Amino acid sequence: MGKVIVRLGLAWALGAGCLWLPGSWAAAEPLTRPEPAARPRICLVLSGGGARGMAHIGVLKVLEDLKIPIDCIAGTSMGAIVGGLYASGMTAHEIDATMRSLDWQEAFRDAPPRRDLAFRRKQDDRNFLVRLPLGLKHGQILLPKGFIQGQKLQETLRQLTLPFSNSTDFDLLPTPFRAVATDLESGNAVLMDKGDLAIAMRASMSTPGVFAPVELNGRLLVDGGLAENLPVNVARAMHADILIVSDVSFPLQPRAALDSALSISNQMLAILVRKDSDRQRASLSPQDILIEPNLGLAAATDFTAPTAVIARGEAAAREVTPALSAFGVGDSAYRDYLARRAAREPGLPPIKFVRVDEQSKRYEKTIMAEMQPLVGKPLDPDQVGKHITDLYGLGNFETLDYTLVDQAAGTGEESGLEVRARRKSWGPNYLRFGLNLEDDFQGNSRYNAAARFVLTEINELGAELLTDVQIGNDVKVASEFYQPLDASRTWFVAPSARIEVRDLPIYTNNLEVADFRDREAEADIDIGRNLGNWGEIRAGYHRTNGETHVRFGDPDLVEQLYNTGEYFFKFSYDRLDNVHFPRDGQTFSLQWDANRTNLGADVASDKVTADWLMARSYGRNTILLWTSAGTTLDGDFKPTALPEFYSLGGFFNLSGLAPSSLIGPNYAIARAIYFRKIGSGGQGFFEFPAYLGMSFEVGNTYEHRGDINFGSARKDASVFVAFDTFLGPVYLGSGYDQAGTAGFYLFLGRTF
Repeated sequence: MGKVIVRLGLAWALGAGCLWLPGSWAAAEPLTRPEPAARPRICLVLSGGGARGMAHIGVLKVLEDLKIPIDCIAGTSMGAIVGGLYASGMTAHEIDATMRSLDWQEAFRDAPPRRDLAFRRKQDDRNFLVRLPLGLKHGQILLPKGFIQGQKLQETLRQLTLPFSNSTDFDLLPTPFRAVATDLESGNAVLMDKGDLAIAMRASMSTPGVFAPVELNGRLLVDGGLAENLPVNVARAMHADILIVSDVSFPLQPRAALDSALSISNQMLAILVRKDSDRQRASLSPQDILIEPNLGLAAATDFTAPTAVIARGEAAAREVTPALSAFGVGDSAYRDYLARRAAREPGLPPIKFVRVDEQSKRYEKTIMAEMQPLVGKPLDPDQVGKHITDLYGLGNFETLDYTLVDQAAGTGEESGLEVRARRKSWGPNYLRFGLNLEDDFQGNSRYNAAARFVLTEINELGAELLTDVQIGNDVKVASEFYQPLDASRTWFVAPSARIEVRDLPIYTNNLEVADFRDREAEADIDIGRNLGNWGEIRAGYHRTNGETHVRFGDPDLVEQLYNTGEYFFKFSYDRLDNVHFPRDGQTFSLQWDANRTNLGADVASDKVTADWLMARSYGRNTILLWTSAGTTLDGDFKPTALPEFYSLGGFFNLSGLAPSSLIGPNYAIARAIYFRKIGSGGQGFFEFPAYLGMSFEVGNTYEHRGDINFGSARKDASVFVAFDTFLGPVYLGSGYDQAGTAGFYLFLGRTF
């Protein structure tokens, strides 16, 4: 149901709008009627239509080719996006190039690309917990106001219209403009004729339940298609003599196509929308021009084929060229028209200051630390966008926006940026669930179910308290208090504690000969430094007390009590684009542990562990190179100190062997993994992207570091099919070892 609901919601308001709830334009401030001119005043009306609305661009291109001046524009939903961009001074060809270059899938997502996340937020993926946006307040679970908060879309619109501040009179734009939204509380239409152009466009296409509403002037605004999908009345109120109307509303379907709940629901919504559109179209005069691009059954949610949709709009406009040509002007008059538009386009001033609005004061230190490097430099939208993305990657904000503002300074005014940060309405405390499952089809299965409680924004520097509770084969309770030491969150301290009970099987020749239950209690104190959003350095002190209990087998195989006390240093690098099925990037970690008897360790020793993974993709094909190694540099380690040793065996860790069946004080393994995307998911809730792949693995554990070489390494391989589900990656695979043993896996959880 999940994906069906989202697609239905998008088709509802992005696609064609919905139920007409009449609004009153009488309350809008009337325009001052221009002086009589030799030519009629032409207003362009652009309907809602989601991805179908890109056909409006083709209509605009024809109007430019025919040298038809547009004196005003009224738009709803996607029509407000296209119309607003044109009104801001962009040409039809510039809008065309912009729409083709946008990654619309990314535009309709809130989370930044993983590479842009803060490093701490990247580590949230480093376990099997599902990333669900659940809030927790007074014992109640809260949900977001929409599946999409609209951050990416808002940021895109902001960069395209940055020169126009939040006090813009839309009559003073290069082309006068109106956008229509709907008051979610009253259901009335809302005419937006002044204020922030980017916010107006965003509000006009804010699909209820899909996009979070836009709060503006004390009202919650949603998609204008709910009230008026074809704003003919709005254009009339702008004193238009001639209307050129582009209508891309979704058509009614024949009976044969009404064969599913989704198609029937969309038909119902289309019927309701057409009643309003038909009423508006009936008001057109014979001299007005109606353009209806032949888009067939093109989906309102399909932004993957802008070229074809824009071409359909262009073709439809050319079909009425004889009627349109009557409103074209000569070369000189059209140049004057373009010059008047250009004269209304403000330039980009240098940034003299950065400030936050009143509602953002709790984040002021963090925002100012991030944005201060922009002060005193020319306004570069790309650079501003980068800093905003870095701030949003901290994970605290529902929306994060900015605008150009002026303030008095000395004898004149200075221009700067005002940042508006809004806390997640379902935060600042969050709850996430996860599941990990492994079955070898031979009677051995493992599972873990977990919940993570995250308390954020504990103080103005952004302290967090993270607590994990896990049940299953590995029972765990762990908690970390993360305290940044400065506003830029460069330095931090992180004390933590952990209690965990886990299985410790012992194997001989891939057969389990003993099993122990291992209980550990750990206390840590870490101090660290973030290296931008790509890396982290940590150092500190770990203290662990362990106890084992035999379940079956020889009780003398494992030390009953053991202790570690160590200094440690760890460097981490992470530029991977995805931890489940990465297509590009690298991760690397290097850790040194110095166990010392005066710190509570049973034996003094030094251990070094390293892990490196690189992903490269070619079309649907991806190759991963992944190597891991660990060594005990010195110390008289006990052969029975198995809980402190490294282990190999299991899926992608010598896939033909049982999980953790090899144990030793040293280990090394290299893997080459190939997978091909064979499906991209469908409309159903249980249809997910699918992959087919294989791996080759070379590695072993060793008693002595000098024994590590290719000849002594085991050679394993696997084949698998995988699915990227809402619970995490699911693998069904088979592994093979050079000794002839085989392993079969059903695996749910992170593997890389």
